[in-house]
Amino acid sequence: MNILRTAILLTVLTLGLVFVGGMIGGRGGALFALIMASVINMGSYWFSDKIVIKMYKGNQVTSGPLFDVVTEICQINQLPMPKVYTLPQATPNAFATGRNPEHAVVAATEGITQVLSRDELKGVMAHEMSHVMHRDILIGSIAATIAGAIAYLAHMAQWAAIFGGFGRDEEDSNPLALIVLAIIAPMAAMLIQMAISRSREFEADKGGAQLCGNPLFLANALRKLENANESAPMPRVNEATAHMFIVNPLRGGGGVKALFTTHPPMAERIRRLEEMAQ
Repeated sequence: MNILRTAILLTVLTLGLVFVGGMIGGRGGALFALIMASVINMGSYWFSDKIVIKMYKGNQVTSGPLFDVVTEICQINQLPMPKVYTLPQATPNAFATGRNPEHAVVAATEGITQVLSRDELKGVMAHEMSHVMHRDILIGSIAATIAGAIAYLAHMAQWAAIFGGFGRDEEDSNPLALIVLAIIAPMAAMLIQMAISRSREFEADKGGAQLCGNPLFLANALRKLENANESAPMPRVNEATAHMFIVNPLRGGGGVKALFTTHPPMAERIRRLEEMAQ
């Protein structure tokens, strides 16, 4: 269901791009926006491992508890061994990046080994390896590309409203409609992009539980990580990278705020894992 939901959401994003492009600048406007967004986001996708690791001052390790756990997961499941990094952060958290399984990076903060048992750490790193297997970095980059193109078109719509149309006949242009489109379109694209991220998290939880051999390893780890990040969130977190972490490093919220989070509710994630164990 999560894979199907991801496919549907990506289709909706694409149709949204075509619609917004047609409203503002026709096919040419949509194509230009897509090309611009692709250049930016594919560049980030290609060099994501180097960018994010440098951003959080990560250090590559070739021994220790974290490296040993990742090695064990890869050997048992016959997966390519990724590069392993530690981040100089006390708040426990972890993420994966890299353009494909052969060029992958998994990273965890130094504080994670002080909070989790070895089995729980195994569950967390299996979750990250599941992201790598499912090529979620690529899927996320595609979603970001389309959403970015829609946001760019919305910016064009603001100028179109000011100057009475852009790439369309004056009689067809409606400044009020363009202003509304400029406000709603990027917000809708962002919500869909976040929904894709939430679906991929559920899928990575399921895959991680299978890789580590026991869903409760990950369920117990998520419970501890959520509590730790609620009491002491990671300092100096770049919001653009928050979706990469296994638990949201930013302070979240319920109600309307829940729509704008890249992570599904922790209680639901734990419930699904516990049902898998049963």
